[in-house]
Amino acid sequence: MRKKLSIAAAAAVIVIAIGVGTIALTQSKSRTTPTTTTTSTLPAPKYPTAPLTGLVDPTDLSVKRSALIVKIENTPDALPQWGVDQADVVYEEIVNGGITRLAAIFNSHAPTKVGPVRSVRPTDTQIVWPLGGIFAYSGGAAYAVASISTAPVKLIDESNAGKAMFRDPTRYAPHNLYAVAAGLFARGGTPVPPPALFSYRSGTTVQPGTHVKSFVVPFPSIYPVTWTWNASTASWDRTLFGHADITGTGVRESPKNVVVMLVNYVNGIGTLASYGDLQGSGQAMIFTGAREIVGTWSRGPSKSDVIAYRTVAGKKVTLTPGQTWVELLDTGVTVSVTK
Repeated sequence: MRKKLSIAAAAAVIVIAIGVGTIALTQSKSRTTPTTTTTSTLPAPKYPTAPLTGLVDPTDLSVKRSALIVKIENTPDALPQWGVDQADVVYEEIVNGGITRLAAIFNSHAPTKVGPVRSVRPTDTQIVWPLGGIFAYSGGAAYAVASISTAPVKLIDESNAGKAMFRDPTRYAPHNLYAVAAGLFARGGTPVPPPALFSYRSGTTVQPGTHVKSFVVPFPSIYPVTWTWNASTASWDRTLFGHADITGTGVRESPKNVVVMLVNYVNGIGTLASYGDLQGSGQAMIFTGAREIVGTWSRGPSKSDVIAYRTVAGKKVTLTPGQTWVELLDTGVTVSVTK
């Protein structure tokens, strides 16, 4: 009996040994089996560049619609202004009485509230001619309306805007008319997209010019504007009427570039028929990237020509991608610069 048990036990040991050997062999094969990992890299999506800012536009909207120019009041009664911080380009011009008005140009963005919207002036005709698109205003004197009617733009004022303009009942007229940018864009305008107004540099381009901390654009009366370089935002903070220029949404007006053009105001500053002559050429000061580039502006002979900006050496001036303000200052006036 003991002999049989010994043989059985021995057999069990052999089976176990074989089993263990089998397991060990399997594990050894598992360890030596090579593994492969497959990865694939998708090409980065290509987005267009917004023509009026030089910024990449992931929405594609800037190349699918025209320019929209909205005339905006700039008096103390107009503050706070709405939507100006979302404009691609803003022109500041001198109008009758020596006050200033804004012509805000939208393309990349469509704010739900823009304004206060005010009347057209003859200078606007020269601003919008190369752009085309849609021109929104509240009305104007017969000579000013006749002037803008010659430009290649679709005209929309309060009388035909429908829901694209509205009166804010919490403010008093005439400082309470506002535009809805999306509603105005829906009216259509040409060309699509609008032409670029400036050239832009890449991040690797060496920036020319003289380093400055701030400068003052001496518009008449109470309208001088101070621009101060903000290193944290890499933009120019705007100060008007002695206070930070803050929009209705609490945003500080602070564009990437400020272009000062010295232009001849035909018929004199502040008169009813006065307008800034943007044909021909003149002196320009371009403030970009904490620096001032002294140069020239020129346009001609066609009204459709885009204004060119060059250094005194004749090289094309390139701006920082982003919003640009253009200050239309009278010739013979000096811009005060703090270095």
